[in-house]
Amino acid sequence: MFGPFAIDSIFPAFGVIQAEFGIGAAAMQQSVSVYLLAYALASLVHGPLSDAYGRRPVILAGVALFLVASVGCALASSLGELLFWRAVQGMSSGVGIIIGRAIVRDLREGEAAQRLMSQISMIFTIAPAIAPIVGGWLLGWSNWQMIFWFLVGFAAVLWVLTALTLPETHPAPLRLPLSLRGLMRTNAHMLRNRSFVLLSLVGTFNFGALFIYIASAPVFVLQHLGLNEQQFGWFFAPTVAGMAFGAFLSGRSAGRISPRASAGLGFVVCVIATSGGALYAALADQVVFPWAVLPIALNAVGVALVFPIITLALLDLYPRHRGAASSMQSFISLLISAGVAGLLSPLVSASASALAWTALAGSLLAAGLWLLQQRMSQQTLQVPLPGTAAGLEPTDRL
Repeated sequence: MFGPFAIDSIFPAFGVIQAEFGIGAAAMQQSVSVYLLAYALASLVHGPLSDAYGRRPVILAGVALFLVASVGCALASSLGELLFWRAVQGMSSGVGIIIGRAIVRDLREGEAAQRLMSQISMIFTIAPAIAPIVGGWLLGWSNWQMIFWFLVGFAAVLWVLTALTLPETHPAPLRLPLSLRGLMRTNAHMLRNRSFVLLSLVGTFNFGALFIYIASAPVFVLQHLGLNEQQFGWFFAPTVAGMAFGAFLSGRSAGRISPRASAGLGFVVCVIATSGGALYAALADQVVFPWAVLPIALNAVGVALVFPIITLALLDLYPRHRGAASSMQSFISLLISAGVAGLLSPLVSASASALAWTALAGSLLAAGLWLLQQRMSQQTLQVPLPGTAAGLEPTDRL
């Protein structure tokens, strides 16, 4: 949770920080894109490090570094200092979700893995809901620095809990030696793997239809919906409730319908939701709560239906390199998300209609790539047996 918490908790403070540093909205938006870019670059090594040295020590080191970076953000006296420490936050915060996904596949297989991944998705979605609410409360009670001091305390609690309770799920006999040449070779192979690349892009663009609103939340909530800094929950709570419900449905469907059918249903929901949002934004003189938020919440249901299935399929393409596979998936996703936050969001966030049509484009692109992947590959999204080398066949290379 602490990765997305670090993104969303400072949204209510954007205006205050802009005024204190004397900067514009576009410059402030770079605090998100810099965070995500650093997150993406560092994600390439989190998984391989955990493959080589174990999951537990890498998570502990990452959380400790995040704590130090949060102290730096709280003490920043200029935009440059804030961006530097935000980058350090991004470098460290990926250990939770990246290594967490590898831990799921260390412990579970098949339907059990899908159920566990869905449960984790439900917990994971709590962060975007409560982070801006907590940020707004802290801002109303104190100053924007208090948000980062809260993250310091949050990281300290997480470090202690992890140290005391998390077992090592990747024992020494299964670990792989870490070498730069081996890492480059593995990453290059993944980028040549047709199924891996297409599935990574499918997941990225599908979530991107939701993330464009998250990245644009300060403008969408404060300007388009006309709410205040303490009312970010009116946008985030329904959205996250949709993600939690979709994750619940994904877990309940495991073993009842095929992963491929479940993912297909998720894409249908996403396209219907974003189409409805685009139509409403085009026809309404002024978007208002709750009608502007309901399509986003419905889209979140579809995104959460798709996420566990795509993630497990990607990890099972490389059974012996799950950490590396999780890292590469995150790298692709976060690199594009950084562009969405830093480049696309400033271009479209000024218009509610432009936001809605951008979300629709993301859903349609994801669905189209999904259909392309299904046609080009003989594989299905049924989870392969452990030890299989799906994705290593020449026919799966671009």
